[in-house]
Amino acid sequence: MAYVVTDACIKCKFMDCVEVCPVDCFYEGENMLVIHPDECIDCGVCEPECPPEAIKADTESGLEKWMSLNAEYAKKWPNITQKGTPPADREEFRNETGKLEKYFSDKPGQGS
Repeated sequence: MAYVVTDACIKCKFMDCVEVCPVDCFYEGENMLVIHPDECIDCGVCEPECPPEAIKADTESGLEKWMSLNAEYAKKWPNITQKGTPPADREEFRNETGKLEKYFSDKPGQGS
């Protein structure tokens, strides 16, 4: 079991989760983070740290596309180990739904 990041992270990218991860399994895209499923140790400390509740246990139903997306982009994007500066307009997008189709970017972030 691992944790996955869902579309609630897109355009929010608070990054509080990065600070508490003991194994540095987060990877940064231009406008969201993902978790590397082979590196996640299932400790769960990241889940309550996410303000928009974008992090879910992969045992929850309906997360198959997110498991695939996290696995794919964790191989392409740079690792992030320190909290960066979240987007200034993150609160505007916090409760929006359907963000994958509207805003997802496959471009990498800066990493740390």
